[in-house]
Amino acid sequence: MRRLSEALYLFAVTLWVGGLWAIGYMAAPVLFASLGDRQLAGMVAGKLFALIGWVGLGCAAWLLVFLVSRCGGQVFKRGIFWLVVLMALMTIVSQFGIQPLMAQLKLDAMPREVMESVLRDRFAAWHGISSILYLMQSLLGLWLVIWSGRGLK
Repeated sequence: MRRLSEALYLFAVTLWVGGLWAIGYMAAPVLFASLGDRQLAGMVAGKLFALIGWVGLGCAAWLLVFLVSRCGGQVFKRGIFWLVVLMALMTIVSQFGIQPLMAQLKLDAMPREVMESVLRDRFAAWHGISSILYLMQSLLGLWLVIWSGRGLK
C-alpha cells in the first residue's frame, strides 16, 4: 500500500505541475497563434485554465493528505508541505476569485467583446494579475518537482 501511495504522490505532482506548464506555456499560446479568433482562443484557453485549476485542487488535496499521513505532526516543519499549501491557495484565489470576476466582466461587456468595451482596462488589469499569479504558481511548481523527493522521506 505504501508503494501505491508514493506512486500516487508522484503522479499528483507530475499531473498538476505538468498540466500548469503544458496549458499555460504550450497550449494557450498555440491557441492564440493558430485560431485567428482571439475571442474563441480566449474561451478555449479559459476552459483549459479552469480544468487545470480543478486538477490542481484535487492534486493538492491528495498531496496534503499524503504528507500529513507520512509526517504526522512534523508536517508543519516541512517546506514541501507549505509549498503545496501556497500553490493550493493560489489556485483557490484564481479559481474562485479572479476567474469569476473576469467572467463577470465579460458578461457585463455584452454584446461587445470585453476588450472593445469600457471595461477593457479593468479586464486587462485582472488578466495581468491572473497571469502573474499563474507564473508564480508555475515557478513554485517547478520547485515542487525538484523537492518532490523530500515528501517521500
